[in-house]
Amino acid sequence: MARIWDNPGKNEWYKITKRPTVDQGSLDQIVREIFQEVEISGNSALAKYTSRFDGVNVDRLQVSKEEIQSAGNRVDDNLKDAINLAKTNITKFHEAQIPTFPKVTTSSGVTCWIEERPIEKIGIYIPGGSAPLFSSVLMLAIPARIARCNQVNICTPPNRDGKIDDVILYTADLCGVNQIFKVGGIQAIAAMGIGTETVPSVDKIFGPGNQYVTAAKQYVQNYQVAIDLPAGPSEVLVLADQIANPSFVASDLLAQAEHGRDSQVVFVTTEIDMIDKVAKEVSYQLNKLPRKDIASKSIEHMNYVWFPDKNTCIDFANTYAPEHLIICVEDQNNIVNKISNAGSVFIGNFSPESAGDYATGTNHTLPTNGYARQYSGVNLSSFKKSISFQQLSEEGLRTIGPSVKRMAEAEGLEAHANSIALRLKQLKD
Repeated sequence: MARIWDNPGKNEWYKITKRPTVDQGSLDQIVREIFQEVEISGNSALAKYTSRFDGVNVDRLQVSKEEIQSAGNRVDDNLKDAINLAKTNITKFHEAQIPTFPKVTTSSGVTCWIEERPIEKIGIYIPGGSAPLFSSVLMLAIPARIARCNQVNICTPPNRDGKIDDVILYTADLCGVNQIFKVGGIQAIAAMGIGTETVPSVDKIFGPGNQYVTAAKQYVQNYQVAIDLPAGPSEVLVLADQIANPSFVASDLLAQAEHGRDSQVVFVTTEIDMIDKVAKEVSYQLNKLPRKDIASKSIEHMNYVWFPDKNTCIDFANTYAPEHLIICVEDQNNIVNKISNAGSVFIGNFSPESAGDYATGTNHTLPTNGYARQYSGVNLSSFKKSISFQQLSEEGLRTIGPSVKRMAEAEGLEAHANSIALRLKQLKD
């Protein structure tokens, strides 16, 4: 059952902010075995595990151009218009993140600067199942293309007919994805990390997934492959006072709950009567949802939290560090300025979290499990790496060379010191 907390002390906050844990030991064992088999057997291992976990035998791993074109013809035109609106907004927001790096003269004759280079090969994992997340294709393929990554590939599990959802194929083609492969789960992450006869290895893997995919993404880093960020079940914290609409609040809580049975849903308020109002709306709206069975499991372990003042609410929200934070309070600007830990923030009665999931333009690939304390959500820089440059003139070496030589000698690194001394001697001679 959902739990109501009446002004819990800080010594109790860990009970509310603690995320569910899984048996990591058994998960790691499964991941390790599948990775080893993919490394040894390649495509045949992918076929084996796709048959076992997805219940389908796939003749051809790579989606053909004909399949993509045919899928696009079947997607509803109104949905295409919606996807194109989202694509426009996501493109605008991420293009605005293209930085400029000035050259800096740090000392006379010493010039330093930074230049960005795209990560060459990107792999994107898109979950399938009952809710094929074509929106994640938009969120990940668009910035990858803006960053000018050379290869952008997708792995996504096939359905029982051995096919990929039409809208995923349409969106991937719209966003300029190079190759799409019919493989999901741990084996997909292993394929992108190691490479097989058909699926090329990549430099960095992005995308959401269940606990198995998450564990595989953690493990793939052993193969010198980077990942976007640590991830776990989806989560939202709604912070509200008397100006919030209880119906809106309930809809936001349920929007997150329907992602999965382990989704994390928290409501924090300074108005004790809001808890009852929101709880009644949650119950009412839940019964109308097609995914009621999933959402109800999440709602069973949600938390309603009352604090007498907003500063404590803010402190609690920063401690929880939610993936999504919705703020609907009277003095919202003051509250927003005090938020330090959140993946993405939604402000006011008319800023539902679902708008950011699809079409505001911000990225919905965000840190969960409290990692918003240390990680940012995916953005344009996630698809790039920065390289620093420096150039010293003769004057520059004369300016900083003696100091560099002294510091190198102090650390006992004589070869470092000698590389400076040789040059300074030649300049002197």
